[in-house]
Amino acid sequence: MTQEKQRQEKGKQIALKSDLIRISDYHYQVHSQTTNRDYHVIKTDEVWHCDCPDHRFRKVCCKHIHAIEFSLKIREEVRERNKVTIEPVSVDSCRFCHSKNIKKYGIRRNKHTAIQRFSCSDCHKTFSMNIGFEKMKHNPKGITTAMQLYFSGESLRNVAKSLRLLGMDVTHQTVYNWINKYTKLMNQYLDKITPQVGDAWRADEVYVKIRGELKYVFAMMDDETRFWIAQEVADRKEGHDARGLLQKSKQVTQTKPKVFITDGLGSYHEAYKKEFWTLKRRNRTLHIRHIHLQGDMNNNKMERLNGEIRDREKVMRGIKKKDSVTLTDYQLFHNYIRPHSALGNMTPSEKCGMEIKGDNKWITLIQNASKK
Repeated sequence: MTQEKQRQEKGKQIALKSDLIRISDYHYQVHSQTTNRDYHVIKTDEVWHCDCPDHRFRKVCCKHIHAIEFSLKIREEVRERNKVTIEPVSVDSCRFCHSKNIKKYGIRRNKHTAIQRFSCSDCHKTFSMNIGFEKMKHNPKGITTAMQLYFSGESLRNVAKSLRLLGMDVTHQTVYNWINKYTKLMNQYLDKITPQVGDAWRADEVYVKIRGELKYVFAMMDDETRFWIAQEVADRKEGHDARGLLQKSKQVTQTKPKVFITDGLGSYHEAYKKEFWTLKRRNRTLHIRHIHLQGDMNNNKMERLNGEIRDREKVMRGIKKKDSVTLTDYQLFHNYIRPHSALGNMTPSEKCGMEIKGDNKWITLIQNASKK
């Protein structure tokens, strides 16, 4: 076996033992197999560099670099293997006798919408299917357009004004009722799916006004996929018990991170010691709590999320109550609907192995959530 093959095999063993920690997209920490030290593998100009003697002096692709490459390959394979695809709901059987022998049978029209009717060749009954939007006066595209406009930054009243251009005369209260009804339905459905997040999580807090009083929104986000994992609202910043945020995050992901990145707020470190820290080094989460403005340890990703929360609050002119569904609703939009340019115009859920198909993801989610 050549020396290069040996290094590849050793790198594979390191990756399989999980003796490496992802600090950021371009920075990994790999534990030595022979000593108790850690080596840093950093990517610059699309090339990996390691500070171990093998790479620095012999200029070869060391086992630590091979471990990173193999680990990234394994991660993609696992996500592909556990990928969840949510398909648009199609009518393929009779609602009465469940026969597959059905055909289109005209359109049922009313004042606000038109619904496709079907005829069953076996039981000779006709029926229509409008899953998730039964007894709604307006059509699904109009309702989901209202939701898209609202979460894109429009106020409820501006959404109602825009819908009038489409011939939909609704009030801002009706728009709010739609949002409240369907986001609750979708959240109940999506909570049953476990996202395949990465090993490094970030936490930060941002102040908001709730009924005129200053409150703080504590949020947890996956560094690799930008998936917004959990959040909670606190009355104060200093002295807040952040254990609830960490517990929610573990419940959502069914795991814990290898790296926990925060600022220097003491609440995070106290919660980290109680929820993430262990005596065994192999299972211990690394807490990075010294954020800089530049370099790998910046918190730009969390600041971008804080900006989204701030923009939503500005449109609403403050949040009306502490347990408002507004923040949880926007969390759904951030994770499953809104594409992110930093992710190659993918959504965080797609990066986590959850693909929502269809031209209208709102309708796809609502109909799948409504199926019995």
